[in-house]
This record gives sequence, structure tokens and C-alpha cells, in this order.
Amino acid sequence: MKAARQPLRDRDFYPEGYSDERDTTEVPDGVRLQKVLAQAGVASRRACEEMIGEGRVTVNGQVVRRFGAKVDPATQVIHVDGKRIPTAPDLVYYALNKPIGVVSTMDDPQGRPCLADYVEELAPRLFHVGRLDTETEGLLLLTNDGELANRLTHPSYGVQKKYWAKVPGPIPRDLGRRLKQGIELEDGIARADSFTVVQEHGQQALVEVVLHEGRKHVVRRMLEVAGHRVIDLARIEFGPVKLGRTKPGTMRALSLKEVGELYAAVKL
Repeated sequence: MKAARQPLRDRDFYPEGYSDERDTTEVPDGVRLQKVLAQAGVASRRACEEMIGEGRVTVNGQVVRRFGAKVDPATQVIHVDGKRIPTAPDLVYYALNKPIGVVSTMDDPQGRPCLADYVEELAPRLFHVGRLDTETEGLLLLTNDGELANRLTHPSYGVQKKYWAKVPGPIPRDLGRRLKQGIELEDGIARADSFTVVQEHGQQALVEVVLHEGRKHVVRRMLEVAGHRVIDLARIEFGPVKLGRTKPGTMRALSLKEVGELYAAVKL
């Protein structure tokens, strides 16, 4: 499919070199848009050309249909089908399955295992998105995209986190209602977005708690006040990103789809 061309201009009305709104994204010394998309992992370069021709790609909010359009991947915001594509070459995004006993900091004065032990060979100045307490395992996001990290942890964006907790059973039928209505803690009321009993076996149960706030030890404190001391706790989802089969102590790069969904979750 051919790209839509700019209309011919009457030289008596338009000065030489005139460009309208559809040309304002052009960076003369930039990189061809289809190459940027292909390098970001969107699709093959030919498929990316088709996406451009179909009007599915925007740069800084403007639809770009020119196959030869040149952009700056480090500064311009590119969306495909409404989802932002991470194109800045120095930005990285990882998911770590933090083991129990690891401190959620890049440095620990007490010499305990910390996040730096897992990321020291990766990009410099990685941010951990929120924290998990030392005795909690599970999904922790790391990135050097400061704007995304800040938004993901800001309560106004309401990004949900899902936890699995092992607690003493049996589970009363009204526990979910109580958690969703709100539990009074010493620093204010905390509410769960949802609650599910995953499994009950003998005197123990596995429950799922979803909430969008990030106060310290909030899941443990809510369940304890409700009468169910947490035996084990793991975070299994952060927004659209799932822990999946990532083993404790290992990490993986987020997929293009996952990063795009994180952007969308915080309106970037």
C-alpha cells in the first residue's frame, strides 16, 4: 500500500519549503520511522511500512503516513494502534522475581542481599518500581524510565497489584466484604479492590488480594487486623505484567506488549 502524499501547493500562495501539520514530526537528521518500529520489535520493516501506510502510526500525536518519514526515537512519542512503543535506545524494562530475604534497595548498609546483586551488569541507574518487604517474594519491576516508574507508583493512577497470601484457615464468608469495605490501620483505612479464596486445605488457605495502593506491609497488616496472620506472601501481578513462570532470583526483559500496556495504564 502506498503512502498518502502531500498535496501539490500553488507556489503563488505557499512559500518554498512550506509544510503543514502533517509534516511537523519530521526530523531531518533522524531515523526512518519504519526502521525505528522494526528495531523496537513491532514487526518486520515491510510490515511496519504497511502499518504506516494504513495510518496506524502516530508520532507526537499526529498520524504519519510517509514511508520515508524521519523521527528521533529518543525524544518523540510513537504509538501504534493507540499503544505507545518504547523507542528510546537507552531505556530498559525488566521483571524480577524477588526472593525472600532480599532487600528492595540498590544498596544495603547492613550487607544483606539487595537488588544490586541482580542488576549490576545491566543498565546503570535502574529504578525499582515500588518495594516488596524483605519477607515477601514475587514480582518487582525495574527500569531506567523515570517518568514511567514515578507514575506506576503514584496512587492517583490506581495501578493494581495482585498478591497471593498463605494464611491460617478456615476463611469466613465475610472476609472479602470486610477487606473491600476497608480495614482500619494505624495510618488510615486500607481497602482491597478484590478478594478471592484460591484454595483451602486443612488449617491453611491460599487467598488472592488485589489493591492499588502501596503502603508498607499493607497486605500483611490488613489480613492480620482481619484475624488472619500471613504465613507467606507473594506478588504475582503488577498492572498488566504477570510473574508467570519466572523463577525466584531470575529476571526477564518485558515484552513490547507489556511495556505498551504499562504506558497505557498510566496514560503515557
